[in-house]
Amino acid sequence: MKIVVIGGTGQIGSRLVSRLGAEGHETVAASPGTGVNSITGEGLEAAFEGADVVVDVTNAPAWGDQEVRDFFTTSTTNLLAAGQKAGVGHHVALSIVGTDRMPDSGYLRAKTAQEALIKESGVPYTIVRATQFFEFIAGIAQNSTVGTEVHIPPAQFQPVAVDDVVAAVADAATGPAANETVQVAGPEVFRFAEIVARVLADADDPRTVVEDPAVGYFGAALPDDGLVPAPGTARLGALDYATWSASR
Repeated sequence: MKIVVIGGTGQIGSRLVSRLGAEGHETVAASPGTGVNSITGEGLEAAFEGADVVVDVTNAPAWGDQEVRDFFTTSTTNLLAAGQKAGVGHHVALSIVGTDRMPDSGYLRAKTAQEALIKESGVPYTIVRATQFFEFIAGIAQNSTVGTEVHIPPAQFQPVAVDDVVAAVADAATGPAANETVQVAGPEVFRFAEIVARVLADADDPRTVVEDPAVGYFGAALPDDGLVPAPGTARLGALDYATWSASR
């Protein structure tokens, strides 16, 4: 099976390319660095020739509301058009659990628009929504720091290891198109502030974590269940936090 991974040199994409290659699939790591640009369309026709599946794990290079929306809508429109022209039979995209629950977030509104384009395209598809990654928690803490305190909104949090997300996306790519959204999450549900405090403690970071109802999540209002799947609806990753942390 030939699988083109858009964003194939990034954190998720590079691991996905390696996994799919080890499983015996012909893989193309497509990114601007390899001559494939989903915004300009450069290299798409050549990369998609003979492809069975396209997997989109790209991320926007800028975070402004309009910039991120323009990126995802332009990129997805170009990928779908190129895939249809090449006869690609399955379009897989990585998205985020809670995308449709936080309308204040420009980033998540952009992901919602991306998902809508895929669903309305007529191309067989699978959308894989993942919860937030263990690997991102330290960055979240840094972004939420005020002085010596880390202010975290009161909410549930169900982080997942990047490798478990890669496994879920690989399975989606090598299986039949689901024509629906599937979810992957970590095996444990925490309070958001609790897991941030554990990550900082494990790094011997002296900052204090404060659960603060006045703050949002990257500026957006966060419902208590905004970042977690409904119980029993998601594939659960193999790595719990303690195992993941011990492996770092």
